[in-house]
Amino acid sequence: MPTPDANDDLVARRRRARRTAIVVAVIAASVYVGFILRGVLLS
Repeated sequence: MPTPDANDDLVARRRRARRTAIVVAVIAASVYVGFILRGVLLS
């Protein structure tokens, strides 16, 4: 069983990974919506 310090580090790493994944997803969704809006506005 990991020590409490190692467990805290693991929790912090998971939190950072989750936040990074959310930021990447928001950027990807923004690009996707941008392409759709561009296509609609230029048509």
